Amino acid sequence: MDAVLAVVTAAAQVLAQAAGEGITGNLNVVGYGLAAIGPGIGIGIVAGNTVQAMARQPEVAGQLRTTMFLGIAFTEVLALIGFVLFFIG
Repeated sequence: MDAVLAVVTAAAQVLAQAAGEGITGNLNVVGYGLAAIGPGIGIGIVAGNTVQAMARQPEVAGQLRTTMFLGIAFTEVLALIGFVLFFIG
């Protein structure tokens, strides 16, 4: 949650600065900040649900952990795509 708050705060600062100067230049920072919110929320949901499932069925904890890491990897790809688009745009 702190990461989401930091991203939103940074985006608000960039927008306030851009509004003061007029919108000139590139707002890729805001785009990447907004693109990082989704994967952050997704990773939190994946990890939370995995912990809940491990608490309910401890005997499958190893399989759940593996599946969780795959889910986190696929979710993190979204943030990496946003990072690449930050440099392209």
